[in-house]
Amino acid sequence: MPAAPRRRPLGFSLLELMVVVMLVALATALTTLSMRDASQNKLEEEGARLSALLETARTQSRIIGTEVRWAPVTDGTSFQFLGLPARAAAELPTKWLDESTRAEIVGEPQLLLGPEPLLPAQRVVLRLSNHEIAVGTDGLSPFAIVEGSAATVAAQQP
Repeated sequence: MPAAPRRRPLGFSLLELMVVVMLVALATALTTLSMRDASQNKLEEEGARLSALLETARTQSRIIGTEVRWAPVTDGTSFQFLGLPARAAAELPTKWLDESTRAEIVGEPQLLLGPEPLLPAQRVVLRLSNHEIAVGTDGLSPFAIVEGSAATVAAQQP
């Protein structure tokens, strides 16, 4: 008697289902990343730029041995470095990349950038449309974007 032909099972294998689920998850992740808010990206760029500028001014302050401070201008569209020699100050930008960006220093009217190597803990909150980001230092480490919203940052200040 000849053997009965094997019937192939109906439906999908577990491996096939896992591959499909993985492809759907990957497509969803890529779509989410591509739909990210442009103002959030601009704000993160402003935060990274401000961190670099503050560190540059901090280094120059230590080199020349003069107290240097940073403050947003009252109209909110720009900022200034106080205490740098005119030539050094002229090399640093004073305008935001996006003129809608606003800055607020938490707890003080100005940031102290040097000349001392140890500074007080300081933070500045940047806002653009309905987004915000904080740039700060613990006094020893360089200025960088810090985690948490401005409300969290303000609540942490004495």
